[in-house]
Amino acid sequence: MVSNEWIARKGKRLSFYARGVALDAAPYFLFETRLRGLRPRLEEILAGESGLSERVAYYNHMQPGELPPEARPISRIARGKSYYFYDLKIPAKHFGRSRRVNYVFGDVTSVPPQPALVKSRPISDDNANSVLFKLDRLRHFDVNVLADTRPFRDKKPAAVWRGSLNNKKRTTLVTGYADHPSCDIGHVSRSRDPAGAKSFLTIEEQLAYRYIVSVEGFDVATNLKWIMSSRSLCFMPRPNYETWYMEGSLQPGVHYVGLRDDFEDLGDKIAYYNDNVGEAEEIVANANAHFRRFLDRKDEELCQLAVLYKYFRLTGQL
Repeated sequence: MVSNEWIARKGKRLSFYARGVALDAAPYFLFETRLRGLRPRLEEILAGESGLSERVAYYNHMQPGELPPEARPISRIARGKSYYFYDLKIPAKHFGRSRRVNYVFGDVTSVPPQPALVKSRPISDDNANSVLFKLDRLRHFDVNVLADTRPFRDKKPAAVWRGSLNNKKRTTLVTGYADHPSCDIGHVSRSRDPAGAKSFLTIEEQLAYRYIVSVEGFDVATNLKWIMSSRSLCFMPRPNYETWYMEGSLQPGVHYVGLRDDFEDLGDKIAYYNDNVGEAEEIVANANAHFRRFLDRKDEELCQLAVLYKYFRLTGQL
């Protein structure tokens, strides 16, 4: 049976490609003309005089410097990863054909030797060469956010997780809690050990639980955004990587419930928040507020353009 979530994903994919193809074919001068009108707003953001200034400074805190040889003209951005191509190419067209940009597509888990636009980066004090950009947004940001109308108190007082076993941390979670009485935790990796394997659960089915566990995969956890948009409480270890969603700014006990990397405290945390529902609901409210920061389409576009504007300025191209 085809789920509503599957239909929604297919529809968004078709819309994404249709829009991308159309905008990629549009003349550059239309984008450049539009940028001239937006330039005062972008200058305001970079000067720290806008509500978006903090976000842009977070994404792009690179140092001034020369472009590396591998930087490409905007007109020659690689099409290999189409999701990434359209996410970068369309905003970049505002700056013309010939300006050059360095970028790394894919799941990036290390800091490039030269400043580059990336989807993800390590959370550290030494990641200035990783300039975060809103890449692969169809998977990570255009998520199927369902209207979660069920109050936290009416949900099952248990924790849920489904995902693939693509790292040791996820295996540890499943090994320790597949049979725990306060959990519905299991993996959906059919090619792996059948121990801990459970049936797939839709987002809607997972939202029936009070607690939804989020565990990083190859880089960030894809489910984090829709969990934080819901009335369920996010449980997760402190993240190691971040994207446009600014995972590194999230605080345990404020936006989510922190877990140990070995998950030994999961059972105790479930019991604690079942006894302290009001505290749980405060954390959920803070998570929802963080999620709403990314919903204004005009602000999101201005942020992206400001990140690029700063990049081109710091590389001597503006």
